[in-house]
Amino acid sequence: MTDLPTPDPHHPHDLAGIGIGPFNLSLAALAHNIPTTHHHPPTTAFYEQRPAFHWHPGLLIEGATLQVPFLADLVTLADPTNPWTFLNYLRSRDRLFPFYFAERFHIQRAEYDAYCRWVTHQLPNLHFNHQIDAIRWNQQHQLFEIDFTQLDPDGEAQALGRTHARNIALGIGTEPHIPEPLRPLTEDENTPVIHSADYLHHRQELLDAEHITIIGSGQSGAEIFLDLLRARPHGHENLHWLTRTQAFAPMEYSKLGLEHFTPDYTHYFHALPEPVRDELIPRQWQLHKGIDTDTITAIHDELYHRTLHGGWPHTTLTPGVSVRTAGRLTNTRIELHLEHTQQNTRTRLTTDAVILATGYRERPLTRLLAGLEPHLHRDASQRPRIDDHFRLVLDPAITGHIYVQNAERHTHGVGAPDLGLAAWRSATILNDLTGTNPYPLPERTAFTTFGLTPRTPRGPHIPTQNSDLTPLTHGN
Repeated sequence: MTDLPTPDPHHPHDLAGIGIGPFNLSLAALAHNIPTTHHHPPTTAFYEQRPAFHWHPGLLIEGATLQVPFLADLVTLADPTNPWTFLNYLRSRDRLFPFYFAERFHIQRAEYDAYCRWVTHQLPNLHFNHQIDAIRWNQQHQLFEIDFTQLDPDGEAQALGRTHARNIALGIGTEPHIPEPLRPLTEDENTPVIHSADYLHHRQELLDAEHITIIGSGQSGAEIFLDLLRARPHGHENLHWLTRTQAFAPMEYSKLGLEHFTPDYTHYFHALPEPVRDELIPRQWQLHKGIDTDTITAIHDELYHRTLHGGWPHTTLTPGVSVRTAGRLTNTRIELHLEHTQQNTRTRLTTDAVILATGYRERPLTRLLAGLEPHLHRDASQRPRIDDHFRLVLDPAITGHIYVQNAERHTHGVGAPDLGLAAWRSATILNDLTGTNPYPLPERTAFTTFGLTPRTPRGPHIPTQNSDLTPLTHGN
């Protein structure tokens, strides 16, 4: 392993992005195309540990679609004239007319993944196979120092390096969540217990299993159940689908319900007191953890089709169930100890394979920001404080900003991981970074007025146009 030449701190990047998922890729695309009439494009560099861009490769199931319209690409909702729009991707592939006649507002996940990879091939300053090791603040130069390890194609350390930046954007994404009772089984690679994130990598061996259990009733769990159901022979499905939630519930997809994924709601949520935000988030699970109605319909249609010649499919769908403990019986058999929360009853389930569609959690920032720990401001639950412009709240001695992407659900609400807000958040960050508003953003994005004192983007809480609300002064 060698050391790369140390770059000159007198020529830092304006912005260094850590992680190249959809959100930092959106930031890179908008940063690269900032109108020069507003600001000289900032110098940027983005770093990613993986060798190339891949978006949830284990869940690119045949026919599975995004749950947001294609307009929720990397750039359109901030800059529809940007060269990295999804429509321009189609044009570059001579596929505009087929897409036009397909009349599909929701594209397949595999197509979104291909689109994002197309963008990565066009943009400069994206550095894959770079593992970020540490971030420090250099008080002398008023810069962030970023240490990294350059990896070879096999993921082995090849060289050590350092770069400098005035600002940082963290986009390290999420990681699969493994419930505590099942964690020991997933750590044994010989036990057929996998997270849904790895589903396609194990699909064939799962299909070979005599009995399969899926845990979790979100969109991933539903898509996996449907895919396995379609692939298993009639009368020998042997599928058990269980979840802690009280129903296999549809995702909220009404037009006004979707306004929870607007900048208006994000601003409203951020201004709420911390205890109110913490109480709201778990109650809003159906906004983002339910199943889209098309998938629910397809599951029911497939189950119904299997009753046409008499009998019922060998499937069990049970909500309201939690896994208390789990263990191995043999090399291939797994025993789950289940509890039904409403009946207060317990039972055991023996199965040959388990798929955990148990969702994702934000990757902790602790390791990356260990060198900045004394400068971080935290809330009552010891989570980083994040301001309205997606900046970590730091000591005033640090003059640079650390922006976060998809690490701010506790401060900005359920829209944090939503692809539909990616371009708006990236534009917000770049407007703040440059101070010149290169991407003018809408003052209003929802018909719903959230709260009695609606917020204007830059200014105090005042009534919106055509509103009969009159704010009360304190004490009235």
